[in-house]
Amino acid sequence: MSVLSKEHTNLSSVTIGNQLFPVFLKLNELKVLLVGAGNIGLEKLNALLANSPETQISIVAERFLPEVIDLAGKFPGIYSNYRKFQPSDLDGQDLIVIATGDNVLNAEIRSLARERHLLINVADKPELCDFYLGSIVKKGDLKIGISTNGKSPTIAKRLKEVFQENLPDELDISLQQMNQLRNTLKGDFAHKVTELNKVTASLVGADTKISAPEKRKWILWGTALGIILSLVLYSVFSIFVNLYK
Repeated sequence: MSVLSKEHTNLSSVTIGNQLFPVFLKLNELKVLLVGAGNIGLEKLNALLANSPETQISIVAERFLPEVIDLAGKFPGIYSNYRKFQPSDLDGQDLIVIATGDNVLNAEIRSLARERHLLINVADKPELCDFYLGSIVKKGDLKIGISTNGKSPTIAKRLKEVFQENLPDELDISLQQMNQLRNTLKGDFAHKVTELNKVTASLVGADTKISAPEKRKWILWGTALGIILSLVLYSVFSIFVNLYK
């Protein structure tokens, strides 16, 4: 059965649930408008910069928290505008994040953004959002986004804490090693699958038609792969144990 047929089979059994599609954006190539510089604005700004510190962010607000001013001063891509929102602030922007607490202003900005086909996030107003800023777990190049479809931010936060505590920092080293392994594999997809099968075969001592030096290389890679899988399985087990304590 082809990959497409399997996907079609899986789609036929999909149940109603979280309909959000997870996407990882290259924010460093986009321009973001943040309206509001209070406590909520600070939270949104921290989330954006923690994941993409090179993002260009324009902040518009009449009043700025000292913490926002301090944070903005540490990143050259942040531009602070001490005034009321103006429709022209939407010019040239790609994403809009609203953190004002002013429902009338929020609705006005959303309407203007929709006219320009801009995606918008409004803090604590899921019905006005085109996208959400979910809980993020980051371990080097590994990044995990968590969404409860807005049903329980508390559970999302707890899951983030558990993953952050239990996924070892060394996991990033394993990712780099797997990337090296991928780069050593040449040929089309079928050939790469065959080569990866040799790795798993060497783990169980199967008879494969490869030379001794090559076999040693695959054994090393296979051992690394086994360690990675062990770390992941241990981490997942620990996560569920801690989650239900």
